Amino acid sequence: MSCIATIVKLRWSLLLAVMRKSVGQTIGYVIALLAALGVISTAANVGNALGANPAFAGPGAPLWDVLNVAMVFGGSLLTVLVVVVQVMFLGEGTAVSPRMFALYGIKDGTLTFALFIAGLCGVPTLTGVLSLLLLARSYRGAGSAAVIMGVVAAPLAVITIMWISKVVIALLTTLANTRRGKSVMYIAVFLLFVLACQLPNILVGPQDFASFNVKPLLGSSSVLAFTPLGAAFQLPFDAAAGNWAAVGVHLAVLVATWALCYLCCLWCLKRERLSAENHTVATTKGIGAFASAHDSVSGAISARLATYMRRDPRLIPLSVMPLLFVLLFAVQFHDSNTAVWQSLIWVCLFLFIAEGNGLAYDGNGFAMEVLSGVRGIDDRLGRVRAQIVLLVAYVALVTVVVFVITGDWRTSGGVMTGFTFAAAGLGTGLCALGFAEVISPVLMYPVASMERPMSSPQGHGAAQFFLPLLQLLGGLVLMLPTGIVAVVLALGGDWASWYWVMLPVSLANGVIVLVAGVQLGGKLLESRMLKVLSTLELFASLQH
Repeated sequence: MSCIATIVKLRWSLLLAVMRKSVGQTIGYVIALLAALGVISTAANVGNALGANPAFAGPGAPLWDVLNVAMVFGGSLLTVLVVVVQVMFLGEGTAVSPRMFALYGIKDGTLTFALFIAGLCGVPTLTGVLSLLLLARSYRGAGSAAVIMGVVAAPLAVITIMWISKVVIALLTTLANTRRGKSVMYIAVFLLFVLACQLPNILVGPQDFASFNVKPLLGSSSVLAFTPLGAAFQLPFDAAAGNWAAVGVHLAVLVATWALCYLCCLWCLKRERLSAENHTVATTKGIGAFASAHDSVSGAISARLATYMRRDPRLIPLSVMPLLFVLLFAVQFHDSNTAVWQSLIWVCLFLFIAEGNGLAYDGNGFAMEVLSGVRGIDDRLGRVRAQIVLLVAYVALVTVVVFVITGDWRTSGGVMTGFTFAAAGLGTGLCALGFAEVISPVLMYPVASMERPMSSPQGHGAAQFFLPLLQLLGGLVLMLPTGIVAVVLALGGDWASWYWVMLPVSLANGVIVLVAGVQLGGKLLESRMLKVLSTLELFASLQH
């Protein structure tokens, strides 16, 4: 118990140390706490409203089955989303990972359990438990047994979600031991994320709530209730119906899941300690991208960045993911070709999230530039040259794909629509790239190491979440002139006949922002080069 208490204390000590050192981190955590309070308050209001409504007053009530299906499906979807977000964006904290305790002689079982308890003590898990506890008020019309079981189910559900997240990360980290394997794994997980987001539309489809028929979903809900995803959320409904045998079965499913996850984590920990990490060396004939690069300092930087983009397991998935916006828009708005074309804008906006923190991805490799006396403007030009090639290829590929999906290539008006949105996407991408070149020397946050892409530096979750949002918002704001022109044309009436105006406006907007961003970003990098290098050294220390 003393070991467990020490590791829990260590987690909070590291968090408080980061907050004392960084005002930005403190502000981020204050915002996160306010968001948590908002979630808890919403759960309390929903619980009070449902509990006071006679339509949800237990078995036989008009909407009791709807509540049952909603809780089980919603809880299952929440579990999948939490696991995917944990794998894709948060990962395993590097400061309280099993690797950091390898030299202390802690038994594997004790260490695994202690790290799990430390994970339960975080703000997200405490927010989840409190929210589910307050939602238990929804069952008060069904009797005290349902409410008590709802209170019991709240921590059980959070524990289950945490165990599943922990074992998924452990298995993927252990089994995907090559860089290519990690990249493929990231893409597969993101596809799962997209499927989970679209699951409600696939199962229910668009329809009015008044005409919603819950009966076809009760069977699927019952199946999910006997899986780890929905077992905890079914417990109050079994108690309300007096079906205590089902309660016992669902509790057994949860306990068996915890035991299996614990054993899997133990196996992963032992396997990692007993086997050396598999390092693969990529070989290229000749000098690779440097052979076709411009013979200049910025050309060498472009070639180096292009090489990293092909091999870095952290960058490859981030480059592929924006393509999935096309799939989302095509499924969600299949009746509107214009809405599908809109995916081009979002694809280009999200494409440069990694570039907004590009120096952190370079890591200590940036020291070569500092030692070589590379000017800030040359660094920005080199990075922009490589990224523009990626942007143009993306726009061309997505434009062809959307033409095939919508069939707009058959008409001149459809072709004009496609080219207009392609120009808007290209302009948005240039704005996002220009803004990224400005903020990357100023607003940096630590990223996972190349060897362990599913890790996350302890205490920097707020920055990893809010700074990309700031980058996306900045890219949209800089595209505002084009948006104003579009609104004016739309208010003028015959919008389609003015499509051709948007092509030069979008491109000019993007080019102007990009040129300004390269110039300003180069000056900022020039003045902050030593500060950037010291920050990158700090980030490198957080990765081990």
